[in-house]
Amino acid sequence: MTPLTSAELNYLIFRHLNESGYTHSAFAFEYEAGISESAIDGNAVPPGALVTFIQKGIEYLGKEVKPNNGNLDANGNFQFRHPIELIPKDVNELQKIINDKKESIQKDNSKGKEKVDAENGQGSDHGLAAKRENEPYRETIEIENKTANGKEKEIPFDDITDANHNEDEINGRLEENEADGGPLPMDICASTASSSSAIPNGDVTVLHGHTSEVFTCAWNPAGSLLASGAGDSTARIWTMDKPSVPNMQNGPSNVVLRHFMETPNGESKDVTTLDWNVEGTLLATGSNDGRVRMWSEHGDFITSLNEHNGPVFSLKWNKKGDFLLSGSRDRTVIVWDVKMAERKQHFKFHSATVLDVDWRSNFSFATCSSDSMIYVCKVGVDRPLKTFAGHQGEVNAIKWDPTGSLLASCSDDFTAKIWTMKEDNCLINLNEHTKEIYTVRWSPTGTGTDNPNRQLVLASASFDSTIKLWDVEAGRILDTLYGHRDAVYSVAFSPNGEYLASGSLDKCVHVWSVKEARIVKSYRGEDGIFEVCWNNKGDKIAACFANNVVCVFDFHM
Repeated sequence: MTPLTSAELNYLIFRHLNESGYTHSAFAFEYEAGISESAIDGNAVPPGALVTFIQKGIEYLGKEVKPNNGNLDANGNFQFRHPIELIPKDVNELQKIINDKKESIQKDNSKGKEKVDAENGQGSDHGLAAKRENEPYRETIEIENKTANGKEKEIPFDDITDANHNEDEINGRLEENEADGGPLPMDICASTASSSSAIPNGDVTVLHGHTSEVFTCAWNPAGSLLASGAGDSTARIWTMDKPSVPNMQNGPSNVVLRHFMETPNGESKDVTTLDWNVEGTLLATGSNDGRVRMWSEHGDFITSLNEHNGPVFSLKWNKKGDFLLSGSRDRTVIVWDVKMAERKQHFKFHSATVLDVDWRSNFSFATCSSDSMIYVCKVGVDRPLKTFAGHQGEVNAIKWDPTGSLLASCSDDFTAKIWTMKEDNCLINLNEHTKEIYTVRWSPTGTGTDNPNRQLVLASASFDSTIKLWDVEAGRILDTLYGHRDAVYSVAFSPNGEYLASGSLDKCVHVWSVKEARIVKSYRGEDGIFEVCWNNKGDKIAACFANNVVCVFDFHM
């Protein structure tokens, strides 16, 4: 294995500082370490790379010192509970600690067996009783070993049957351990999905065509078209009007939307965001070259809007379809007059990258940034209508509720917040997550929706590998969804609000029952997932994968 160079380590540290919101420290470190002069391709480094790298090293060290004798796992269940315990010790010292513990456990087990034999006249059931008593901890070790990095140890999701019991048994075990002050649920169960919930291959269509990771996807609201954008400088429009076909290599048909700068060398740029208008007749795409491009539903190029001076990270159409909103790394937001194909208004309030935008109405909208600020603006007005300051880190996403009265935001400061135009400070602070929150979504339920009799729910997805469902009106958490083993990048509610799809870097797509807070369908791919979305009928789910494919799942219960 090629050793990690100091330049590579410096880049990982720089990325970690940036991703954690330490902007000033990252800037100083970038200058002192000469990051800008590095030849490292930043697009090839996934988010959270430094932490992942350290975790893999600790896992490897833990496996290196693990005893070969299986008795310890079955009866002793001894393991280091905190990774930090591994770091200051060398392998020999760790091996000695484990061997001493093993001998002590074996002595205790031997004494216990003698006592049971003396009392009951037999000893054949003692081993089974001990095994059952320690079952939750044994399962943890077995599942972690099976899913550890390395292809020879990795097993398909469909094969995880013996390691996973049904949801009722697992949920009962989680409640018992939580009540007893035991390990957190994530420490006990690697996956709450049973084999019966696995999406069959016959309901999966794998779309091949992109040659780099697929960052974003969106269903046409008026039909069976699916748009995807990737790091290969293309977007694609797929026609999904036929039943799913497993591992389809040559179809369904798709149109390639090429994104190249008008330069002699044809420099290519990643497609970072895209959005359909409400009628489904126009598709807008944003890319790293700072341009917003307009396409017809058939993939015909219409125009390029060229006012931004940095990558475009967010795009949103208003409901009327006459304005398009874009946010960029150049710290600005632009409202575009679509009919005239020109800039309507340029907003320059933020002091750092604009990460997300969302319309409140056809004329007013909110913006958020890595400067930790949120602004509510209106077309034709030069100053913000409202300024929301309260987050202590980058604000990653914002979403208005269906009525446009409540604004949800989430941040690297581990919190989600609810804002209203009637107050300057946040109305509700949701602080149950233990790591950065990447996105939030409102359910299409409650007042102002097609499902007015269902409760309005907010979902938040975090790097702590959990999803939380909130009753915002009551200001309380409804459920925490445990099932992923890595950062959750995307969540999406079904059109009827009954189900929630989630995608994670753990390669899994889960579909949850919102009412029962359990996994009802699940699929394990070959790489991390950046985005999931439902079609307007609620019978198909699309997911973007880092291994250059888009998967479409037929959903039926």
